Amino acid sequence: MGNTDYRPWGYYTVIAEGKNFKTKIIHVNIGQKLSVQSHEHRSEHWIVLAGKAKVLLNGEEKILLPEHSIDIPVRAIHSLQNPFDEDLEILEVQMGKILSEDDITRYEDMYGRV
Repeated sequence: MGNTDYRPWGYYTVIAEGKNFKTKIIHVNIGQKLSVQSHEHRSEHWIVLAGKAKVLLNGEEKILLPEHSIDIPVRAIHSLQNPFDEDLEILEVQMGKILSEDDITRYEDMYGRV
């Protein structure tokens, strides 16, 4: 496995990357959520591996169970949340010419990173 990066909401591990793609396992702790954000240069595809995901996508809320997936288009305002009583793991596939962690515009964040 690749590098693991710890965040206030949990952690992610990059498991593969190449030209125009990056794949991560994202672990969201119970009761935590990622910021409401968008990306200028990449789209994402999320597949729930374990737990349940609450996904906000352009103002719409969805609950995803294991084996469910969702596409996050470029510039879509989105958030991944875990308000449930078990840890959440998703497989994230990023696609785009720029896959930098700097390509995040935050609109709302419970950890003060806006």
